Amino acid sequence: MRLGIIGASPTVGWAHRSHLPAIAASPEFELTGVCTTRMETAEEAKKQFGAKLAFDDYKKMLAHPDIDAVAVVLRVPAHYQITKDALNAGKHVFTEWPLGATIEEAKELADLAKANGVRAVVGLQSRAAPAILHMKELVEDGYVGEITSCSMRLIRGGVLERPSERTWQRDDELGATTLTIAAGHSIDALRFVAGEFKEVTSIVSTQVPQWLETDTQQMLDVTAPDNILVSGRLANGAVVSAHVASNPWAGSGYRMEIYGRKGTLVVTSEDSPQLGDVLLQGAQGSDNLEEIKVPDKHTNVLEGMPKGPPHNVGQLYYLFGEAINGQKSSYPDFDTAVELHRLIDSIRQASDEGRAVGAAG
Repeated sequence: MRLGIIGASPTVGWAHRSHLPAIAASPEFELTGVCTTRMETAEEAKKQFGAKLAFDDYKKMLAHPDIDAVAVVLRVPAHYQITKDALNAGKHVFTEWPLGATIEEAKELADLAKANGVRAVVGLQSRAAPAILHMKELVEDGYVGEITSCSMRLIRGGVLERPSERTWQRDDELGATTLTIAAGHSIDALRFVAGEFKEVTSIVSTQVPQWLETDTQQMLDVTAPDNILVSGRLANGAVVSAHVASNPWAGSGYRMEIYGRKGTLVVTSEDSPQLGDVLLQGAQGSDNLEEIKVPDKHTNVLEGMPKGPPHNVGQLYYLFGEAINGQKSSYPDFDTAVELHRLIDSIRQASDEGRAVGAAG
């Protein structure tokens, strides 16, 4: 499958950290084209990652007959228009999360993907993480029995400062915040494993209202939230709590716990579940957690796939390739993205209005 990556910076960014090395180790895809806003950097990315074609205009990439599928790996405000153009060009599309800046954009793209009969995957990589997949499998097989409660916590550091290429994220309206990114990915992993939310109450807060822009030494005002606390109930009746935060120092990482009448399952990681290694532990009829080995069947990438962010991106590309080739695949499509956008909007509404809000679609 001939792939083009839009946003293929040769030096910085999510594509450079994850998508480009993942594709280099993915036999299902051939990196045919790379696109940036300048031909100089596009040519550099082409050389660095072995692509055949370089573009400085994404519309030229979409019009090229040798491109079968594209990945949209850019800042969130650019996702909607470029994804829309790719779908209208008849390309299969992998768009990073968040799918759009608003749920309205996400809904339109989901409808357009179905209307054009193409495969469209959203970058919710925790749904392809082997430990998360096995945790979900164990829950479905009755390891914990009836779920009574679940909790999730993701605490990261480093909120006080950003380099200038990342300070745009301080603007809540641009859609790349702790609520949409860190909370979006980690809460999605929880609902993937434990079930959909029925009702939420929440606090969405900006605890650090200014960032230091490190390369200019300017202090910049921040409207993006950095602390999200959610409590509520799942559709299956279980109670749920979550705290996702970007704090100044010494973040404690990620932990998700599923409690049931028969047992307990816990996953932990040093960072967000989609970004790296996740440890799975469990206990049945005991208070002692023990590590649970994740079966090899949940790992689809080859041994040469780099660890860290590329690994689960590569896992998701494998599912994307299955879907394009007409095989049964459990990839997160644009409808999955719409559901998560809706949940995040419910969390925001519950905080704004100070009341419980229904979270079902």
